Amino acid sequence: MLNRVAVLSDIHGVLPALEAVLAEPDVTAADRIVLTGDIAAGPQPTQVLDLLTSFGDRVIWISGNADRELVEYRRGQRDSIPDPIAPWAAEQLREDHLDLLGSLPRQLSLSVTGLGKVLFCHATPRDDEEVVLVDSRLDRWKEVFSGLDTDIRTVVCGHTHMPFVRLAHGLLVINPGSIGMPYGRTGAHWALLGPGVELRTTHFDLEAATTQLCQDSSYPDITEWADYFLHARATDADVLAAFAPRDGRDHSL
Repeated sequence: MLNRVAVLSDIHGVLPALEAVLAEPDVTAADRIVLTGDIAAGPQPTQVLDLLTSFGDRVIWISGNADRELVEYRRGQRDSIPDPIAPWAAEQLREDHLDLLGSLPRQLSLSVTGLGKVLFCHATPRDDEEVVLVDSRLDRWKEVFSGLDTDIRTVVCGHTHMPFVRLAHGLLVINPGSIGMPYGRTGAHWALLGPGVELRTTHFDLEAATTQLCQDSSYPDITEWADYFLHARATDADVLAAFAPRDGRDHSL
């Protein structure tokens, strides 16, 4: 049984955001740091992976769709990736990075004080690209949670880059938001579990981070990328509207 778990999701290869969160006292003191996927697909993929591996067993890794896509692209299992920065990021990775990302589980469970048995995944327990949102209807949640073990009390997922906590059919659902590509509000978003749930935001110097990315990354469109994502130019309303059809709802509602 773990007393405190820090959950970091959707880092997307943004080193200054990750460094800011890892410096938080509650992250430093946590029993474990759980990464819920989409770790390296971004402007500083090798630096992010090397930093995280330096923490050894304190970090628990879960694969996201972007991690899977990087490996598939480099190993010739796909010809393209929808995210424009991802093919570039895939080419930066060393073989040990590919081996690591290719070995990650899609989900795992841990027992956390106050929350019981917690299932961690990237998008949903059954699929690493499936979309569920804070306002997803209850029958949608029932569908994506079908087949879960009856002793699961809490589900932690990422993928949509917007933090929320809600109940769905008696399960507590937590999305910590995104470390490196936040939607709706700037800052690096993460969650602290045990005995309750705290959604946290770590603010850092956006201009200094932008400068660092532009100096360190050879991605051709890094200036535009950093401005758009570090400053959260996409609003929560924009993103919810874009994701809504993938949630299975009528987009006109």
